Amino acid sequence: MRKYLAELLGTFALVFSGTGAIVIDTVTAGGVTHVGIAFTFGLIVMAMIYALGDASGAHFNPAVTIGFFLAKRFRGACVLPYIGSQLLGGILASAVLRLLFGNIARLGATLPAGPAMQSFGLEVILTAILMFVILSVATGSKEQGLMAGIAIGGTVGLEAMFAGPVCGASMNPVRSIAPALVSGHLEFLWVYIIAPLVGAALAVPCWLVTRSDPATPASLPVSHASQTTRRRAET
Repeated sequence: MRKYLAELLGTFALVFSGTGAIVIDTVTAGGVTHVGIAFTFGLIVMAMIYALGDASGAHFNPAVTIGFFLAKRFRGACVLPYIGSQLLGGILASAVLRLLFGNIARLGATLPAGPAMQSFGLEVILTAILMFVILSVATGSKEQGLMAGIAIGGTVGLEAMFAGPVCGASMNPVRSIAPALVSGHLEFLWVYIIAPLVGAALAVPCWLVTRSDPATPASLPVSHASQTTRRRAET
C-alpha cells in the first residue's frame, strides 16, 4: 500500500501543479506564461522523483508503468494497482482545481491545435523519447538516483516547451484523462490515451539495442553501487 499511496500522491502533485499552472495562467491573463507552464511540469516531476522515487519508483504515468513492464523491469501484478492509484490521484487533483477555480481553461485538458493525427504523431514521439530517457537513467523499475530527477524532469520540461502549443505535450494518459473527465471535455481524448502507450512501447526496443548489459529482472533492481562495482570489474 505504501507504493500505491506514493503513486497517488505523486500523480496528484503532478496534475495539480501542471494543469493548475494552465488554469492560473488563464485566470491571471498570462501571468504564468507558456514557458512557466513548461517549467512547472518539469520541476514538479523532478521534485516528486526525488521525494518518492525510492517509495514507488515515481512512475506517476500509466505509459511509464507499462513501459517498465514491457522492458521486464516491473512485475505484472503491480501494473493495474499502479494505474488505478495514478488515475485516482489525477482525478482528485482536477476535482480540487475545479473546486478552487471553477471549470476554467478546461482544467488544463489537452486538445490538438491542428489535425488530430499530427498531435497523435507528436505524442508518440515525445513519449518514446521520455520513456527512453527514463529506462536509461532509472534503477530497476525505479526513477531514482542522483541524476534521474534532473534528466527526466528536464526532458518533460523541454518537450512541453516546444510541443505544448501544438499537442499539449501530455506524454501521460492520466494527465489528460483527469482534467478531461472532471471538466467534461472528452473530445480527442483517444489521442492522449493511445499515443503515449504506443510511444512507451516503441521506446523499449530502442533502449534494448543501445545497452550492453543483459536484462535486469524486475524483482532484482540494480543499485548504483553494484553497477559501479561491475563496471570496475569489467575494466
